[in-house]
Amino acid sequence: MAQLPRDGWLLLASKGTRSFGYGFLSVILGLYLDEVGFSPVEVGFIFSAALVGSALLTGFVISRADRLGRRRMLMVSSALMALSGAIFAVTQAPWLMVVAALTGTISPTSGEVGPFETIEAAILPQVSSEKGRNRAFGLYNAVGAAMVALGALAAAIPATSSLLDLLASYRLMFWLYAALGIATLVAASRLSTKVELAQLPERASFVTLTHSRGPVLRLAGLFAVDSFAGGFVVQSLLVYWFSLRFGVGADYLGPLFFWVNVMKSISYLLAVRLADRIGLLNTMVFTHLPSNVLLMMIPLMPSLTAASAVLLARHLLSQMDVPTRGSYIVAVVKPEERTSAVGVTTLSRTLAQAFGPVLAGATLSAARFGFPFFVAGGLKIAYDLALYFSFRKNKPPEER
Repeated sequence: MAQLPRDGWLLLASKGTRSFGYGFLSVILGLYLDEVGFSPVEVGFIFSAALVGSALLTGFVISRADRLGRRRMLMVSSALMALSGAIFAVTQAPWLMVVAALTGTISPTSGEVGPFETIEAAILPQVSSEKGRNRAFGLYNAVGAAMVALGALAAAIPATSSLLDLLASYRLMFWLYAALGIATLVAASRLSTKVELAQLPERASFVTLTHSRGPVLRLAGLFAVDSFAGGFVVQSLLVYWFSLRFGVGADYLGPLFFWVNVMKSISYLLAVRLADRIGLLNTMVFTHLPSNVLLMMIPLMPSLTAASAVLLARHLLSQMDVPTRGSYIVAVVKPEERTSAVGVTTLSRTLAQAFGPVLAGATLSAARFGFPFFVAGGLKIAYDLALYFSFRKNKPPEER
């Protein structure tokens, strides 16, 4: 940690600031939309619009961030985050909410949206050593998960506050989200020129993937399957499902998803140690498989307590592939291809994930039906097996 330069610490600050917003937004968004009269299908549509917007913004960034400037693109994305929060705070008009979602900076998943992760994952190897790369990615994701957890805990405030009515409290949280976007913009503006790519590619397009095009496109295809499955169980939909199934509100769900994200944070740090012992790919696959079995068990649980316990156990394992996946991608491509590689794989994940919420929303009216969980778990298991058998011989430099 102490070896990170100033730019590294600014990235962590930016990650933590955004993630706090993602944490409370992923809990209150579905509850807020339900409170103002949206149907489950409409809620799913808003979530899908947010993910489509994220994919569009990421697609724009893939071939332009290095040429237009990584710092500049982070600042623009931060400004869009602030704008989207402000729109949700001032209107209940469905079409304006869709517009805000399409800015690509509204997170129904509690995870990254927009081009932030694409750009920052390309910067991280430049501000860490090859030996410290896994640790840098682990710390980056652990900070994010810890702040998402605190954000989820803060989501309980609207349900417990006696100062404002529920809708006014929700709108205040959206204003807070806008303020966090401004804070992220300030952090991005303080980055030095060292975060930029030293040598620009001859032209900005997907063809900057030359030596690694084949492996990156195969990874992108597999990640798309995983993310399509994950779209059925994004955090906002999980919150919404628990609300429909067990009749609980943000006062219970905020603390529950605080602990869910604490489990995620722990898993990120454990993943680093495990990857150093058994390798990046093995860590990605062998922790993901049992987590998906647990995912399919959630709707089978007879009580709120049992379902909550399985959810927590699942998230202790399910996110170990996140820092290892990021580290693996940048390890197997050349430095000048990192932004494109991360961007292509992020774009494929976000586009595929966008279809899940609207399909899941159509089934959530029958809250006891576990369709989203079974589809997500089954597809994710298939992804794990395909990833392992496709890439088990493609090792990063430090594992050869």
